[in-house]
Amino acid sequence: MNTTLALATALSVLNSLALAGLLVVWLRNYRTFRTPMTLGLVAFAAVLLVENLVAVYFFFSMQSLFAMSTTAETAVLAMRALQSVALAFLTYVTMQ
Repeated sequence: MNTTLALATALSVLNSLALAGLLVVWLRNYRTFRTPMTLGLVAFAAVLLVENLVAVYFFFSMQSLFAMSTTAETAVLAMRALQSVALAFLTYVTMQ
C-alpha cells in the first residue's frame, strides 16, 4: 500500500472512530427525547460509519483498484480529508 492510500485508510479509521462516538451520543439523545431530528442523526452516523468501514475493507483487499491512477488516489485522500474536517466540526459541536 502506497503512502496516499495509507493516509486515506488512516483517515477512514479516524472517521469511523468519530462516527462511533457521535452514534453513541445521538442514540442516548434519541432514547431521551424521541425526536425525528435525533433519529435522523443516528441514521446519518450509522450509514456514514458503514461507508467508512467498507472503504477500509476495500483499501486493504483491493489495493490495485487505484493502482493505475495517482489522480484517483489523490482524489480519494482529498475526499477522506474533507470528511475528516466535517466530522471534526460536527463532533466538536455535538460534544459541547
